[in-house]
Amino acid sequence: MTLRRVALLSEPRHEPAAIVERLQPADRRRGRGAATNASGRYEILSREDFDDGWTREEAAEPLVTEVTWERPKSVLTRNQSPDIPFDRSINPYRGCEHGCFYCFARPTHAYLGLSPGLDFESRLVAKHDVARLLERELAAPKYAAATIALGTNTDPYQPIERRWRITRSVLEVLQRTRHPVSIVTKSNLIMRDLDILSGMAREGLAKVFVSVTTLDRTLARKMEPRAPTPEKRLEAIAALNGAGVPAGVMVAPIIPAINDSEIETILARAHAAGAREGGYVVLRLPLELRDMFREWLQVNFPDRLNRTVSLVQSMREGKDYEAAWGRRMAGSGPYAWMIGRRFEMAARRLGYCEQPAPLRTDLFHKPMPEAEGKGAQLSLF
Repeated sequence: MTLRRVALLSEPRHEPAAIVERLQPADRRRGRGAATNASGRYEILSREDFDDGWTREEAAEPLVTEVTWERPKSVLTRNQSPDIPFDRSINPYRGCEHGCFYCFARPTHAYLGLSPGLDFESRLVAKHDVARLLERELAAPKYAAATIALGTNTDPYQPIERRWRITRSVLEVLQRTRHPVSIVTKSNLIMRDLDILSGMAREGLAKVFVSVTTLDRTLARKMEPRAPTPEKRLEAIAALNGAGVPAGVMVAPIIPAINDSEIETILARAHAAGAREGGYVVLRLPLELRDMFREWLQVNFPDRLNRTVSLVQSMREGKDYEAAWGRRMAGSGPYAWMIGRRFEMAARRLGYCEQPAPLRTDLFHKPMPEAEGKGAQLSLF
C-alpha cells in the first residue's frame, strides 16, 4: 500500500507563532480541553485573545462552569442521515463539561452566540421540563416507535447530570412506555441508572456504547480533561454487561499519530470487559474545529502538529474535513482504509458481532401525559 503525498493546507493563523499568540493563559484554561475562546462565526464583532504586552502579574482566575436553562418546545430531534443507525435523538444539554477538544458538537455553540472554545465546556445550557415534553411527543397519534438515541451531540451523563438528573427523567418515561433507547457516553455516571437500564434490557429495550478513546490516562486527561478515566469506563462496560445491559465500545475519534496505535488494545480490553459490539469514527473537523485542533496540538504535541494535520488531510482528500454522507465518519484514501481494516480484523479476531442486535419496538405503548406526566417532571422553578 502506498500513501499518496498530500500538500499541507496552511494559513497564516495556523502557523505556530500565531497560535501561541491567541492562547488563553494556562491558569485560566487549566482542567479544560480548548486552548482559546474565539467568538462564534455568527457574531458581528469577533473576539479573540492575544498578548498585548500588558500582561497582569497575578494569575488569571480559572473558568467556573455556569448553567442556564432554556424552555424548548420539543425534545425529539429528527434526522434523515443515511450513515447513522437512528432517526431520532434527545440531547438534554447544550455544551459539555467533559471538555473533549475534538467534540464535533462544539460548533453548535455558535448558534447561542457563544464560543465553540472554552464557552462550550464552561457555559452550559440545560433543557427544562424534558420529561413532560417527551411524553407529549410520544403520545402524538402519528408517533411510531423507533430507537431513541441519547448522547448523539453532547454527553447525557456529563458532570451536571449528577445534580439535575434530566437524563434519568428521560429514561423514566421510556421505561414506563417500554420504548427502546440507545445511549453513547464516556461517563461511569451511567451506573447510577442501572436500576432502570437493567429492567429495560431484559425486555430488549436498551443498549449502551461507552466511548474509550485511549487507555493512556495522561493522554486522556489532555484529550478529555473532565471525563472519567479510561479504567472507569472499562469498569462501567463490565458492570453494565454483568447486570444484563448490552454495553459495547466506541473507539472514537481515531486521531492519526495520537491514538491510532491503540485500536487493537482498546478493542481487546473492552471485549474482556464483556463488550460484543463496537464501532469507530475517525476525527472530524467541521468549522471552528479546524483551528481548535491545531491549537490543541500546539499546546500538547507541537512536534507532531504538521504530521498529524497532514495525515488527517490525507483522509479528507487534502482538506481538513469532508462532510459527505458515508465518508464523514470513516474518511477516504489509503490511511483511512488502513484504519478501517485494522478495526475490522481486530474485531473479527476477538469475536465482536458483525451485525448489531436490534432493539424491540413492539412493546411500546403510548403514554397518557395528563395522568402520568406529573411523576416525571423536574421542579426547577
